[in-house]
Amino acid sequence: MAFKKVESNQKLPEMEKEIINVWNKNQTFQKTLENRKGAKEYTFYDGPPFATGLPHYGHIVASVLKDVVPRYWTMRGYYVERKWGWDCHGLPIENIVEKELGSKKKKDIEKMGVAVFNEKCREKVLVYVSEWEKTIERLGRWADMENAYRTMDRDYMESVWWVFKELWDRKLIYEDYRSMHICPRCETTLSQQEVSEEYQNIKDLSVMAKFALVDELNTYVLAWTTTPWTLPGNVALAVGNEITYVKVEKNEEGDFVQYICAKELVENIFKDQEYKIVEEFLGSEFVGKKYQPLFDVYKKDENVENRENGWKIYAADFVTTDEGTGVVHIAPAFGEDDMNLGRENHLPFVQHVAMDGSFKKELGDLAGKNVKPIDNHQETDVEIIKYLAKNGTLFHKEKYEHSYPHCWRCDTPLINYATTSWFVSVTKIKKRMLELAKEINWSPEHIKEGRFGKWLEGARDWSISRQRFWASVMPIWVCDTCDKKIVFGSAKELEDASGQQIDDLHKHIVDEVTFGCDACEGTMKRVPDVLDTWFDSGSMPYAGKHYPFENEEQFEQNFPADFIAEGVDQTRAWFYYQHVIATGIKDNHAFKNVVVNGIVLAEDGKKMSKKLQNYPDPGDMFEKYGADAVRFYLMQSPVVAAENMNFIEQELGEVSRGMLRRLWNSYSFFVLYALVDKWSPKTVNHQPSVTRSNILDRWILSELHVLIGNFNTHMEAYELHKAARLLPQFIDDLSNWYIRRSRRRFWKSEDDADKNEAYQTLYEVLVTISKVMAPFTPFITEEIFRNLTDEESVHLTDFPEANAKLIDEELNQKMANTRKAIEIGLSLRAQNSLKVRQPLAMLEITGADIDTELLELITDEVNVKAVNIVDKINSSFKSKADGTLTVGLDIALTDELKKEGQMRELIRHIQQARKKAGLAIDNRIKLCYTGNSEIINSFTTEIAKEVLATEIVQGEPDAEAFSESIAVGDEMLTIWIVK
Repeated sequence: MAFKKVESNQKLPEMEKEIINVWNKNQTFQKTLENRKGAKEYTFYDGPPFATGLPHYGHIVASVLKDVVPRYWTMRGYYVERKWGWDCHGLPIENIVEKELGSKKKKDIEKMGVAVFNEKCREKVLVYVSEWEKTIERLGRWADMENAYRTMDRDYMESVWWVFKELWDRKLIYEDYRSMHICPRCETTLSQQEVSEEYQNIKDLSVMAKFALVDELNTYVLAWTTTPWTLPGNVALAVGNEITYVKVEKNEEGDFVQYICAKELVENIFKDQEYKIVEEFLGSEFVGKKYQPLFDVYKKDENVENRENGWKIYAADFVTTDEGTGVVHIAPAFGEDDMNLGRENHLPFVQHVAMDGSFKKELGDLAGKNVKPIDNHQETDVEIIKYLAKNGTLFHKEKYEHSYPHCWRCDTPLINYATTSWFVSVTKIKKRMLELAKEINWSPEHIKEGRFGKWLEGARDWSISRQRFWASVMPIWVCDTCDKKIVFGSAKELEDASGQQIDDLHKHIVDEVTFGCDACEGTMKRVPDVLDTWFDSGSMPYAGKHYPFENEEQFEQNFPADFIAEGVDQTRAWFYYQHVIATGIKDNHAFKNVVVNGIVLAEDGKKMSKKLQNYPDPGDMFEKYGADAVRFYLMQSPVVAAENMNFIEQELGEVSRGMLRRLWNSYSFFVLYALVDKWSPKTVNHQPSVTRSNILDRWILSELHVLIGNFNTHMEAYELHKAARLLPQFIDDLSNWYIRRSRRRFWKSEDDADKNEAYQTLYEVLVTISKVMAPFTPFITEEIFRNLTDEESVHLTDFPEANAKLIDEELNQKMANTRKAIEIGLSLRAQNSLKVRQPLAMLEITGADIDTELLELITDEVNVKAVNIVDKINSSFKSKADGTLTVGLDIALTDELKKEGQMRELIRHIQQARKKAGLAIDNRIKLCYTGNSEIINSFTTEIAKEVLATEIVQGEPDAEAFSESIAVGDEMLTIWIVK
């Protein structure tokens, strides 16, 4: 076989595009699957992105992770299906459609019609699919996007129903009325994870309100709140039984007024004001006192139940003296603790705010105002404060900066709100979830007990119902008469019960499906809520396969998945919800191995922002440096170990100019000389891994197989960044040591056996390292492998195994000592301003084990006449130590050494002239010169050999030739290169 000529200055991005064409033409990805059919399966779950925006660096990091690992395990002999998925449901889609339609409230959608809105959502779901496909292809990721699962497809949604029913049958789903976070703009409840995702620091107004005691004139209880808008819903005050309270007396314009607060907080509250403490008592002595409501509309309302228990003081264990007054204002409709206290004490329930966040009509002038306007958080609180001031119940107000939850999709401030929701009883299975979590391997390991483990420990019941439209629906039908409930686990079950054909499982379709109750004369109607989008995503292991309706045997054999990878935020989202569902319905974890990536930030460490344009476009980076460079830059970085990284283009460029270019240059060097010598593995009957006689060959093969062993160890542990970081050093060893020290063997060796051994070794190393690097850098390795072999693709081969017979750890250490001695020797030269071309007489080494054969390398590299291993360095030599190894260098220059240095300088000039003249590496020349001939006359044979001169003649050539004037020491020469 003849190798294709290689351009040493090949533009790698252009080469990558050619490789993509080859892959598409040959259907290489499909062949990697076909070749492994019947082999043991390796399963990985691909988290579905939304196709409503362009892919960013966060997607790219995860995509490379999800390409490297399947490529690797495919080469290890496994069948690795790589099915893409699209997330199609939920607020991300709904918000986009709302903006396009100009909808500002949920009522706008209801007025338009759910059917119209949902169909608009369906149209928008896959708007950027083609852009995603282009990016994924250019990135070099292989995934089956043609047969992608979509969370909006009937089959997928049907499996979601099955998951729901499995949880229902295990009594893990229940309905409850409780205070929880809602988004007033979206008018829907949110889960614990969704709330935790979007906290922002904001400045609010806090107030201390005065609650007048009924039976004590001019005596007020002070209560502090950061949510003044909840005060109209106040029905009680809470104190701590064991907290000490005081009455503080003040003279206010001639009237003596008493205020009650925690003793510990008096100085914080009254500061420099004049006051005196007139009474002290425990909270338990204070319980039962009645007070006047700040807003009396509900106390007067006879329709409000339990009024007799309201507007009193109660004890509660959640009251502290950390801040405020030691007294908590209780509004059961707007806080979990408040609601629990209300239930325990049968307090009146007052909900003065509608689900859309607006005050109800009974609040008069406040009616219709939004409690937390998105454009001005404080606007409504100001109105409340004005009301308090007008009515003499405002004690103090101030700005208060705190972390406040916002809607993860529309950025609206959330509010705590009592409403009905359906829950997965996570607390019932939490102990089992914690047990199963111990069986999962996390990379990095600290996530297991840290971020994921701590989230599991604090897990609460999961609110899965949403009061929205475009989503998988809750498959619960309830009788409108007797309240009987039926949960359907498949479309067929619903069809059988209703007698209707069900082609679409979305809300606007199935809400129309009703049927008679078999327990009474009533009608079965669907619960109007839809499911949390994370229920969709968390069901992916089953729904992506339409399990259990299809692929049942394949699923059962390959569950849990071998591998999963996403960003660190998914520890509390996709990873978590899969774990909840798998524990609930399979009593198992959903995956065995997880790689968690961090966040890619802009160069300055700030969040990447389209608005600020503070990061380079990924497509531009592919065009400028190539996808291999982007892939490797990300994979060897801390971002693969769940740490954040700053994307620095200069560092990306260093990957391209560094490791990848060195690999390409090594490959180019090999092909260049192999073509000159007409060498090919077939002509010499190449036998890989045969023991070599040359020490450099034995060393590079030993290092190669050490690399393979370590690489496999890290990959099997899912430590991708550690595996990646092994590669640059080996490529540097190959290029800057093995090839540089072996160069003469390729182009000047008279020993044909040694030259052939050098070719065979470098060939074997290049082919093998192409396989090792293929999962990380699939383009450059494909180009190298295809040219060096008769095989179709490196990605269709088996991954190399370390050959213990070729590993010589002793040789590796001795070579390391040799290179360290050379490094010190060259450092001593530099410190004494001695060019490497200037020969020196002697170098001595102590404290290192170095073979005689390796001493020759030191002789050549440091350019000394002799190297000796000694017990003690000559005191006249310049010396330097590194650890136990010490090197001494004789820097004295004799006339003979100076002349030889000038000869080497002359050779360098002639070699440069050859390049300028455009000669090929194997072209022989006639060298003509004018000027002082002493150096040339003294070293004619050496010069001719080095510069491939068949003849050296003093005088100008007969014909025109390339010429150049050069200085050698004190001499001036003019040389001519005659082809």
